[in-house]
Amino acid sequence: MLVSFSPLKADSSMMTRSVTGVRVIEQRIEEVTRANQRFYEAFETLDIAKMDEVWAHLEYVTCVHPGWTLRSDWPNVRDSWVLIFNNTFSMKFELTEVMVQVAGDMGWVICVENITSQQSEEPQQARILATNLFERIGDEWLMIHHHGSAVMG
Repeated sequence: MLVSFSPLKADSSMMTRSVTGVRVIEQRIEEVTRANQRFYEAFETLDIAKMDEVWAHLEYVTCVHPGWTLRSDWPNVRDSWVLIFNNTFSMKFELTEVMVQVAGDMGWVICVENITSQQSEEPQQARILATNLFERIGDEWLMIHHHGSAVMG
């Protein structure tokens, strides 16, 4: 028996779905990028009300600040930000090595936070490798996890 295969030909509906899928991913990456920017704006302004707007207020949210233990559940995560904000005079970020990705209703950003902060008279410099995880809830991308680890060297 002779079986022959012909190359598949993409019909216009397949092409449209493919292009539409790419556009949706690009749009979601832009949305996650904006959500990440809002997070760092809240962080820089040391404004807990702005930070409240960025985070999902859910029991499964988590946060690990450099040198801290895991905080889980929104009230505990929020308290960690209050502690940081109450003990910091200023904080400025320059983000480098930024990578943004999405999969369905989850999006994440991996970046290096180059931080200048002031908690006393002398400004301090730090480099933190951060992972920020966002979940699309309704029409919003809200943070559900932040993890920062000091970069040595």
